[in-house]
Amino acid sequence: MPRWIRVASAADHPAGSAVELVAEDRIIALFHVDDRWFALDGVCPHQGGPLGKGTLQGCIVTCPWHGWQFDVESGQHQTTTAAVHTKFAVKVEDGEVYVDVDIE
Repeated sequence: MPRWIRVASAADHPAGSAVELVAEDRIIALFHVDDRWFALDGVCPHQGGPLGKGTLQGCIVTCPWHGWQFDVESGQHQTTTAAVHTKFAVKVEDGEVYVDVDIE
């Protein structure tokens, strides 16, 4: 069953933005791409870098520590097909952004 947690106001995060947030006990990387919102586990699996502080180009986020890249929509690592990062469902209601903290 989904556990929707409010994490942000949509107005505070324009398209093209990435941000690191906390939802319950999880670090979440929230991404706003065009009119869509995505969320990944905020801790890069390589060496724990902060994905929410990475560079977002289109749907690709680059970890600021060592350059690992992930598709924010699917969680897919960009060079290793076996590596898929944990993602979370996102919804926007009445201008507020919610993340389902139950892992997909």
